[in-house]
Amino acid sequence: MQAEMPFYESAEQALTAAVQHLGGAKQVGAALWPDKTPDGARTRLLDCLNPSRSERLDMSEAMFILRKAKEKGFHAPFHWISGSVGYEAPRPLTNSGEEDRLTTVIDNATKTLAAALPMLERMQRARAA
Repeated sequence: MQAEMPFYESAEQALTAAVQHLGGAKQVGAALWPDKTPDGARTRLLDCLNPSRSERLDMSEAMFILRKAKEKGFHAPFHWISGSVGYEAPRPLTNSGEEDRLTTVIDNATKTLAAALPMLERMQRARAA
């Protein structure tokens, strides 16, 4: 977690900080839109991050940037965005934390399935009789 959480004036500014942290608009734009030339992708990304322009990132594109920033250990834009809408963002999950969470989800799903299968079999047998 970063020691200081910077303030951004807008979501675009927060995402711009993430883009800068990831190596700049040319690199991130090329990752977002591999079918465009690097300069074309850079221009599109800069247009999307400019609040005075009509172009906007869609939700999956913004999430891509935030996800890549998280992978690089840069969490400030996500924390600012979540805080600006009234949420307190938890600390990022570590690989072992995510593994524990997924293990719990699978265990719970297995228990639910184990309980549901006998009920379904009884209902099917009753209907067939």
